[in-house]
Amino acid sequence: MGLSSRNIVVLIGISTWLFLVIDFTYGGQSDVNCLRSLKNSMKDPLNSLYNWNFNNNTEGFICRFNGIECWHENENRVLNIKLSDMGLKGEFPRGIVDCSSVTGVDLSSNELSGSIPSDISKILGFVTNLDLSSNLLAGTIPTNLANCTYLNILRLDKNQLSGQIPPEFANLNRIKTFTVTGNRLTGPVPPFRVSITADSYSGNPGLCGKPLADCKGSSKKNNTGVIAAAAVGGVVFAALLVGVSLLFFCRRVVRKKDDDPDGNKWTKSLKGAKRIQLSMFEKSVSKMRLSDLMKATNSFNKDNIIGTGRTGTVYKALLEDGTSLMVKRLQDTQHSEKEFEAEMATLGKVKHRNLVPLLGFCMAKKERLLIYKYMPNGTLYDKLHLVGDGDTVLDWPLRLRIGIQAAKGFAWLHHTCNPRIIHRNISSKCILLDVDYEPKITDFGLARLMNPVDTHLSTFVNGEFGDLGYVAPEYARTLVATLKGDIYSFGVVLLELVTGERSTYIAKAPESFKGSLVEWVTELSKESKLQDAIDKPLLGKGCDGELFQFLKVACNCVIPGPKERPTMFEVYQLLRAIGQKYNFTSEDDIMLLSDSGGDADLEELIVSREVRGKQ
Repeated sequence: MGLSSRNIVVLIGISTWLFLVIDFTYGGQSDVNCLRSLKNSMKDPLNSLYNWNFNNNTEGFICRFNGIECWHENENRVLNIKLSDMGLKGEFPRGIVDCSSVTGVDLSSNELSGSIPSDISKILGFVTNLDLSSNLLAGTIPTNLANCTYLNILRLDKNQLSGQIPPEFANLNRIKTFTVTGNRLTGPVPPFRVSITADSYSGNPGLCGKPLADCKGSSKKNNTGVIAAAAVGGVVFAALLVGVSLLFFCRRVVRKKDDDPDGNKWTKSLKGAKRIQLSMFEKSVSKMRLSDLMKATNSFNKDNIIGTGRTGTVYKALLEDGTSLMVKRLQDTQHSEKEFEAEMATLGKVKHRNLVPLLGFCMAKKERLLIYKYMPNGTLYDKLHLVGDGDTVLDWPLRLRIGIQAAKGFAWLHHTCNPRIIHRNISSKCILLDVDYEPKITDFGLARLMNPVDTHLSTFVNGEFGDLGYVAPEYARTLVATLKGDIYSFGVVLLELVTGERSTYIAKAPESFKGSLVEWVTELSKESKLQDAIDKPLLGKGCDGELFQFLKVACNCVIPGPKERPTMFEVYQLLRAIGQKYNFTSEDDIMLLSDSGGDADLEELIVSREVRGKQ
C-alpha cells in the first residue's frame, strides 16, 4: 500500500505500544498546502514572505521559509508558525488546519481583522502557544477556544475584542500565561487554576472579579444576558428569549459544578477501602491507614491542593499529632499492582539529602497515592516569580546555595544512584524548599509510572515534557529522554536563579520579543550584553563576578548541541567552585566520581574549567 495521500499510523514504543494517529501525507504535502493557503489568504505589503517559494519538491524545503520551524529540518512537518510583526493583513488564516502537527502559532503585531474563528479548536487541535496580540481582531472571544485543551500560553491583548471572556476558560488546566489587555471586554473573569495577575486584564474597565475589583450589581448570569441582548441589536423579545435560555443553561452548569463542590468526587470510589494500611518506608508512620489520610486532607478537599502537574495533584495532609505531609495522587497509570509495588520498592530506597523523602504509598482501587515529607517553603518557582507585597526576594548567596545543592541532588541521580535516574521533568517547580530553604528534588523516577501517552510524543505536543520552556531542542527530533536533556532543563533553572525571569515570559525584554528565556539570553550573548540578563537587585553588592560565572555555567548547559553540554557532575563542581568562599559544601558527603567510573579525563576537564573560570 502506498503512502501518498493516505493516513499513516506512527507506532511509538516505550514500555507498551502507544498508538498515535497523525494525519499527514507523503512528503508533508498537507503542511505544504497549509502554508500555500496561508500565503494566498493574506496580503503581504512588506513582502515579508518573499522566500515562500513553492516551486520546490525537496523534503524540508518549507522549513527554510521565514517564520517557519519544523519538527525536523529535513521533513515538511510544521512545528511552529512565527509570523510576528510582518505587516500581514487579512482574516485569521483557516488554512492552518492542514498544518496538523503545529503546536505554536504567533501572528502578533500584524493587521489581522475580522473575528477569531468560532471553530478554532478544530483548526488548531494541538496548539500550546497561541499569540494573536496587537491586531485588529473584533467580535467576541469564541467559547470553542476553551477546547484547545493543550494551551499553555494565550495572548489576545491589544485587539478590539468585546463581550465576556468565556467562563469555560477556567477549564484550561495547562494554561500558564493569559493576557487580554487593551480590548473592550466586560463581565467577570474566569477563575483560572493558576495565578493570572490584574495586569493581564488591564485596559478593559468592564472586567471584574478576582484579581480585579469585585463584580457589583448584576450577577454573572445577568451580565451574560445583557451581552446577549446587545449582540442581537436590542431587539427586546429576542433578548428575553436569549436571556431565558442562558439562565437555564447557567443553572445547569452551576448544578453540574455543585455535583462536586469540594473537587473530591473521585474519593467516593474509595468507600470500603479506608481500612487499607499504607505501605510506609519510615517506621515512625508505619501504622497509618487510608482513613488517616482521608481525615488529614479533609477527604482530599480541593482546598488542600498545594500543587498540580503532569504527574498528578499534591495535597497537604495535617495529621492529628500536628505533623504535615504531602500526598500526591498520581494520574492514571497502566501498571499492575505488582509492577507498581516493584517501582515503589525501588524509589523507596532512593535516599539523598537533596531529594524529597518518599515516606510511603497506597494502592486503593484504581487510585495510587504517594506520601512525601512536607516542604513548608513551597517551590523554587513560587519563591522566584510569585513574590507578593511583603515577601522577601531571595538574595544571591541563597540563590547560589540552592543552585549548588540542587545540582548535587541531580548529579547523584545521574551518576551515583542505582539504578541511575533521568528525571525528565526538571523545572523550578520540581525543586521544593524546606524550612531552611534547602532544595529538595521531587518527581524523580515518576516518568516510569506515567501512562505512555504522557511520557512520549504527546508530552512534547502538550508542552509538558519538562514543562514549556525547559524542553531540550533535540527532543523535537529524537523524542528520546536523555541525561543531556536533563542538563538543558536544569540550565534553564539556573538561568531563572540568576536572571529572575520565567522560562517563557521575559519581563525585561522588549514588548516585541516573543521568545523563551534561553533565546533571550542567547540574543544578549551575541550582542555582548550578557550582563543585562542578570537580576538587577543582585548587582552592585560585591558578588558581580560570581553572578557572571554562574551565568556562564547556565549558558553552557543550554547549548543547542547536547554533546557540547557538561555532565551534571561537572555542573555541580563548577557551581561548587563559584561558591567556595561560602562553605556551602564544607562536608562533601558524596564523592560522585567513585561510582561514576572514576574517569580521570573527566576530572581533568573539570579542573581545567575551574581554572578557566578563575582567570
